Amino acid sequence: MSKEQDILNLLEQTKIQDMHIEQEMRTSFMDYAMSVNISRAIPDARDGLKPVHRRILYAMHSQGITYDKPYKKCAKAVGDVMGKFHPHGDSSIYDALVRLAQNFSINEPLVDGHGNFGSVDGDGAAASRYTEARLSKISNEMLRDIEKDTVDFVPNYDGEEMEPTVLPARFPNLLVNGSNGIAVGMATNIPPHNLGEVIDGVVALIDNPEITCEDLINYVPAPDFPTKGIIMGTKGIRQAYLTGKGGIVLRSRAIIEEESDENKYPKIIFTEIPYQVNKKKAIRQALDLIKNKVTEDIHYVRDESDREGIRVVVELKKGASPEVVLNLLYKRTQFQISDGIIFLALDANQRPKLMNLKEMLSIYLEHQIEVITRRSKFDLNKAEERAHILDGLVLALANIDDIITVIKASLDRTEAMENLTTKFNLSEKQAAAILDMRLQRLTGLEKEKLEEELKDLRAFIEELNILLSSRENILAKVKEELLEIKEKYATPRKSEIGIDYSDINLGDLIKQEDVVITISHNGYIKRMPVTEYRAQNRGGRGVTGVKTKDEDFVENMFVTFSHNDLMFFTTKGKVYRIKAYEVPEATKQSKGRAIINLLEVEKDELVQAVLPVKEYSENGYINIATRNGLIKKTNVSEYENIRKTGKIAITLNEGDSVIGVNYTTGNDEILIATHNGKCIRFNENDVRPTGRTSMGVKAITLTDSDYVVDFTIINPQSEFITISENGYGKRSVTQDYRLQSRGGKGVKAGNFNEKTGKLVNLKQVTGNEDVMIIASNGVIIRMHTENITTISRSTQGVRLMKLNDGATVMCLTLSEREEDEENTEEMLNSKEMAENDSQNETEVESISTDETQE
Repeated sequence: MSKEQDILNLLEQTKIQDMHIEQEMRTSFMDYAMSVNISRAIPDARDGLKPVHRRILYAMHSQGITYDKPYKKCAKAVGDVMGKFHPHGDSSIYDALVRLAQNFSINEPLVDGHGNFGSVDGDGAAASRYTEARLSKISNEMLRDIEKDTVDFVPNYDGEEMEPTVLPARFPNLLVNGSNGIAVGMATNIPPHNLGEVIDGVVALIDNPEITCEDLINYVPAPDFPTKGIIMGTKGIRQAYLTGKGGIVLRSRAIIEEESDENKYPKIIFTEIPYQVNKKKAIRQALDLIKNKVTEDIHYVRDESDREGIRVVVELKKGASPEVVLNLLYKRTQFQISDGIIFLALDANQRPKLMNLKEMLSIYLEHQIEVITRRSKFDLNKAEERAHILDGLVLALANIDDIITVIKASLDRTEAMENLTTKFNLSEKQAAAILDMRLQRLTGLEKEKLEEELKDLRAFIEELNILLSSRENILAKVKEELLEIKEKYATPRKSEIGIDYSDINLGDLIKQEDVVITISHNGYIKRMPVTEYRAQNRGGRGVTGVKTKDEDFVENMFVTFSHNDLMFFTTKGKVYRIKAYEVPEATKQSKGRAIINLLEVEKDELVQAVLPVKEYSENGYINIATRNGLIKKTNVSEYENIRKTGKIAITLNEGDSVIGVNYTTGNDEILIATHNGKCIRFNENDVRPTGRTSMGVKAITLTDSDYVVDFTIINPQSEFITISENGYGKRSVTQDYRLQSRGGKGVKAGNFNEKTGKLVNLKQVTGNEDVMIIASNGVIIRMHTENITTISRSTQGVRLMKLNDGATVMCLTLSEREEDEENTEEMLNSKEMAENDSQNETEVESISTDETQE
């Protein structure tokens, strides 16, 4: 009966709560997840440590196992950590301690190990009962001043001990030694960095709190691994520094020994391996290439590594190419690895956060400000307490006879303290110190020591008060101590920052040269070197520059530098931008590629003008001329952000289109020519600058059926070349084209008739360039400018190009001068044209005086 009663009593004491299983599972899992994330897997951004590492360092510090003391058995340290702070099993604690001692795992080992602590071959450490350890010298900087209330302490798991929530960490350990861990729903992978570089980054942040991540990368350019290696490019690293996530490619350093009298076979010798790569595994992967017959060029792979360093020799067969085999090893083995970077850590509020470079350094810096502030307040309190005592002792020595009299007259210690505090206005602490004072303090030397100590204390107190008076003073102190640590512990960078060829800008691989860009009527574009066109004498039949379909023909040709920006202005008033080298290179006979594949143009939108631009100056302007005689001037800087998708360059009226574009300085003179042969010269100051999307103003008054075909920027020392539809052209001097006001009818550029055809282009030349003329049948002729006759503006010109099968001239453009090649046929053509010059000139019809005065 008593047993049943006990059961009933137990049931009455049991509290039963109804709840949904889903809610209970969710709550319990979240508690577990937070415990794993905060208390096990993710490091603190302030000291860069997980709880187990922090507890190991603090326990060894508490035991006095410091760098200046003898080594102690690791089992002793592990047992103390497990018994007081970390009840998770000795193996996990020992593994963490071993990693802190491996100089191939972290840049600055925090534990000085003695014995077998593993190797890069994947060998494990000996048991904790066989190995010994003590804190390393630099770990003293992690724990320095911890006894001065610099960090918070909390009770341990059983409440019998106190442990720090974070270490003072006088150097940025999170980045210097890195960290990795897999938590619940998140992971961190922070590579190690160079101590000196990271401190430089913190100092730069102190000097300029507004510094950007981009600028900080100049101080912390890339991780630095204890096993050295070559970092292949920084694209992924920069992404990690800017966003918190990125990647890195790391490869082994290799030395190639070619065949020689001393070396019977070529060799590849690896002297450094990527971080956290198992060397034995990498060698086994190389041997598998032989076993699986992936390559027959490798004879043998052997490991010659010793305590002096890594040396893996890949011996090749006679005649093998070491470069080819090396690239294969990088591709198929862990002699080159790719790894992710995740800058995830706990912030000051113990919340997991993905951080960029500046955020990590800022959290560490704020931690150091707090450490310095709390340490200074602690020292100030201690100094003030000591100064207070010294004030009492000095007063006592100055009145020693009266003090002794009061003490002798007192019944006991309590009465003596009361009498001293009452008569000499002392505090209880001062009175107690006087009563505890030894007789040796009465000597003159001791009195001087007390006064000197008091003087030093007052100076120290004043120094601390000044330090605590402003944030700037504290930052200066942080900077000073960081630079001291850098001077004491910093070492040169171990990992070389190399080049990842995928990071190389395409332009770096493209030859820098002048190129010809041609655009056909149906929208095909290509790029060719200028040297593809050899110079010919005037009147030659030329070479085929573009192979087109029967219904297509070359409409535009431009000469530019391969690395310039090309701004494509279309007939619809839009502008697109690409690099000149992005235009596909092709042969003279090929038709090129459809321009729609390079620019996102509309089906009925044709590229009408191209402007090469090197830089987007605030002082420069882009002038756009339209078919209907309008012109618009816009600052070049408004075109800086143009992309392949294009933007509006000018707003056009219905039926209007863009015919040309030129760059001006703001005070140039402009010449515009029309199809009927009229041209007008005016100063660009007549055109006020407007926005990129605005309309233009009238440049020339057009007659019915006339339209603008060309415009150029005038150089007074230059001449003009005109070319007509039927191949007639000439040079004329600039002075023939008088300056007028914008909007007039202009003057005639020549005598254009049925024989010559109407005006096609009007270009400005200096006499040192070559002229390239394109016909509608795809034929190109190239000649020196000096071979074109200079005659009056009021002439029809001479024949520059013979045309067959009803072809007409479509375009004229200029390129750099190229020396002539010997060609008998060209010389005969030149002689024939020279004999006809006088006859052609006698056929010239003069322009009436009335036409000249228009």
